Amino acid sequence: MRNDDLSLLRDKLEEIKEMGWIRNQRPGNAGGVGNTLEDLLDVAENNLQLPDFGDWELKSQRANTGSLLTLFHTEPQPRAAKIVPQILLLKYGWPHQEAGTTYPANERSFRQTINATAYSDRGFRVNVDYNCRTVFISFDYSRIDDRHDEWRTDVRNRIGTGDIIPNPFWTFRVIEEKLSTKLNNLMYVRADRKTVDGEEYFKYNQIEAYVDPTLDRFLALIEDGVIYVDFDARTGHNHGTKFRIRPSSKTDLYQKHIIV
Repeated sequence: MRNDDLSLLRDKLEEIKEMGWIRNQRPGNAGGVGNTLEDLLDVAENNLQLPDFGDWELKSQRANTGSLLTLFHTEPQPRAAKIVPQILLLKYGWPHQEAGTTYPANERSFRQTINATAYSDRGFRVNVDYNCRTVFISFDYSRIDDRHDEWRTDVRNRIGTGDIIPNPFWTFRVIEEKLSTKLNNLMYVRADRKTVDGEEYFKYNQIEAYVDPTLDRFLALIEDGVIYVDFDARTGHNHGTKFRIRPSSKTDLYQKHIIV
């Protein structure tokens, strides 16, 4: 099935490549390059834990972008604790920059893109525990940057200076399931872009396939600081917790790389 899907997907992508410049179907949307490609392939937009096209997951970015590539969405455990809305946002959140204007005056935010090689400016970090077979998030009050002095004081007064209780975590098993179901076969497409009369156009002309990621490679890339955990929540909405990677490092995640 994987080879049949690859052949069909390759043919469809080749047709799209031959179309040349294509107008962005979702203007104003940062994900327009991927949404437009999905429209052309007649793939419904989704956040399912299954691949987009047969056995193949589609990922696309604008050429020369420095943005991280989202690998998958998954909320941290323990699920019963509702970690993001009830702990990270409620206890460690800060006033949303648009509180009192776009959102209610009490709107709070918890947006952090963190890795394992350095603490964020608010004191959060990703860790790998091989004994407990988990990836977890820790908090170090002493690592909060002076720019956040008011928030630091608020955290100390409300909840103290200790670590997060409980620590948000993901088991190796959960991560491995994501790799084997959602990302086992990845089709990566890069698009050149231009603007004509205020409208954005894409040309999809760089197509690569990646096959068979491994848990060991994933964990090594976390420890190298090139796979990040991205929290993006506010009082009114949790946009979902994501594992993201530097695009140049995705080759190191997979055992096989194919220039389509």
